Amino acid sequence: MSSSNTIVIACHSGYGHTRKIAQAVQAGAASVAGAHAVLIDLAQLKDADWELMNQARAIIFGAPTYMGGPSAPFKAFADTSAKIWFTQGWKDKVAGGFTCSLSMSGDKLSTLQYFNVLAMQHGMIWVGTGMLPSQKPGDPLTLNRLGAYLGVMAQADNVPAEQSPPQGDVDTGFAYGARVAKVALKLA
Repeated sequence: MSSSNTIVIACHSGYGHTRKIAQAVQAGAASVAGAHAVLIDLAQLKDADWELMNQARAIIFGAPTYMGGPSAPFKAFADTSAKIWFTQGWKDKVAGGFTCSLSMSGDKLSTLQYFNVLAMQHGMIWVGTGMLPSQKPGDPLTLNRLGAYLGVMAQADNVPAEQSPPQGDVDTGFAYGARVAKVALKLA
């Protein structure tokens, strides 16, 4: 598979909940014919990971929302990407994002906006969810139960990642990964 059809999910997860959504996003992207999806753990970033992102068709950013913004390992990754920004190496690459926190709101929007601004500074093309909000926002089995348009918002209870986020949030991540991959391949 050509690296030009690769969709990278560049994610940090503190306790596994965000990683659960990242894996769903990866599976969704991989479900699209012609796409190859790779999950990169930003806490263990290697030179080969940077090269993969440079060659990828799309990068989907992911991190938990801590204290109203993305986690410190994600911020370190974003700051280091300034070397790529200087040469506009990610210009016209497709981008998207997802986040997870304990609260229903938890200021997740500010994290998605951070990802969006990062992508815009890199000259990337942002893809939103393309989903209407759930008509049953309290139902943990529905898609987009938190009503996000900019990217995926997931909510996880203070339990192990095997138990939370709920299936609706996981399914929303899957659908979003597929959407980003379809858009990336369509723009190729």
